[in-house]
Amino acid sequence: QVQLVESGGGLVQPGGSLRLSCAVSGTIRSFHAVAWYRQAPGKVRELVASITNSGSTNYADSVKGRFTISRDNAKNTVYLQMNSLKPEDTAVYYCNLPPHWGQGTQVTVSS
Repeated sequence: QVQLVESGGGLVQPGGSLRLSCAVSGTIRSFHAVAWYRQAPGKVRELVASITNSGSTNYADSVKGRFTISRDNAKNTVYLQMNSLKPEDTAVYYCNLPPHWGQGTQVTVSS
């Protein structure tokens, strides 16, 4: 049974940074792609960023140039570095290794 545990969320001012982590109980080498999604209140869950085993990345237009996804296969951990945060980045962020989901971590960007 694969389990994902996100951490690193919190309250940050606009322009600030946060680094989310997703610790995986199993090995992530077997997962071709890992991703971060987010869901704001009243909105559908959306893809934020994804990364394949070969290191190819994909980002939502709204976060390009501000967010960076990375994976450490040795530590079975996926990261999302978020810089220049905006109020519209406020959401619950979820780690995804298909078909597995984490429980989510809240990110609130507010002054």
